Amino acid sequence: MSGRYSDHDHEHYERPRRRTRPRTKERPTYADAVDGLVLTVDRGRWTLLVDGRTVTAMKSRPLGRKGVVVGDRVRVVGDTSGADGSLARIVEVAPRTTTLRRTADDDDPVERVIVANATQLVVVAALADPEPRPRLIDRALVAAYDAGMRPILCLTKADLADPETLLTTYRSLGVPYVVTRRGADPAPVREVLAGETSVLVGHSGVGKSTLVNALVPDADREVGHVNAVTGRGRHTSTSAYLMPLPHQAGWIIDTPGIRSFGLAHVEPERLIGAFPDLEELTEDCPRGCSHGAGEPECGLDDALAAGHADPLRVESFRRLLAAREASAD
Repeated sequence: MSGRYSDHDHEHYERPRRRTRPRTKERPTYADAVDGLVLTVDRGRWTLLVDGRTVTAMKSRPLGRKGVVVGDRVRVVGDTSGADGSLARIVEVAPRTTTLRRTADDDDPVERVIVANATQLVVVAALADPEPRPRLIDRALVAAYDAGMRPILCLTKADLADPETLLTTYRSLGVPYVVTRRGADPAPVREVLAGETSVLVGHSGVGKSTLVNALVPDADREVGHVNAVTGRGRHTSTSAYLMPLPHQAGWIIDTPGIRSFGLAHVEPERLIGAFPDLEELTEDCPRGCSHGAGEPECGLDDALAAGHADPLRVESFRRLLAAREASAD
C-alpha cells in the first residue's frame, strides 16, 4: 500500500494552522489628530483649512464609503504643514448639524450630499437674462426646509426687471429676500450673510459667481455669460468651494450652476414640519395624508373652510409640495 492514502493515515493527519494576528477591538485613538474644515473636493483629494493653513488630504481607509463633503468638520493626521507635495489623512468626520441633499432626478433613489453644516441656503435668481425659473426656486426652498436651513431669496439684475412680480409669489411663505443690481455695492447681501455659513445655489448665468467675487475679492471665481439663443448660462464653477467672508464672521459656499434639483429624498411630513402654523392644522388628517390639493379630509381644507388658515399661505405650501412631483424646467 506504499504511496497510497488510507483512512488510517487520516487519523494521524493534522491540518497545519494558519498563523493569524490576534483580533482586537481596540481602535486607533488618533490622539495626535488635529481639527480641519473641508473647503473643496477635487478628484479624490480634499482641500482643508487647518490652523489657518491650506492642507491637501486624502480619506483614510477606515472611513470606508463614508462621504466627506464641503463644510464637513474633520480630524486629520499626517503631514498638515501645507507644504507642496504634502498629504494628510482624514480619519474622522464630526456629526453634521445640517445636510443639504439632492438627487439627480426625481426617480433617482440615490441622494447626494452637496454641503454639510451650512445654516442658510441662498437661492440666487436673476430677474432677467436669464428669466427666473420659479419651479427651480421652489425646489431649492423645499431642499432648504427639509435640511433645516434658513432659506433666503437673492434676486439679481434688478436693473433689468422689477423684482415685485417675483416677490409676490414668495411673500406669503415669509422667505427673507435681498435684491441686487449689476455693479452695485453688495452690502445688503453681505449683511444677511454675516455670522452665518451660507450656501449659494442657482442655475447658471444668474450672476452667482459675480456676486461671490464682489463679496470675496480674492475668490477669483470664473464668470460666465448667458447664451442669447437658449437663454441659459454656461457652467463656470465646477465644484463647491467654501470661503471666509473678509472683515466679518461668516462663510459662503459657492456651488456649480444647477439645471435640476431632484427631491426624491424629501417626505411630505418633513416638509409640513417647516410650517408650524400649518402643521398644527393637520393633526386630524387621515394617516398618509400628503396635505396636497385634492386630498380627502385634509385638515388644511377644513381650516380654510372655517377661516382659520391663510389661503395664500396654504396655496404657497401646496405649490412647494407639488414642486416635488413636477419637472424643474
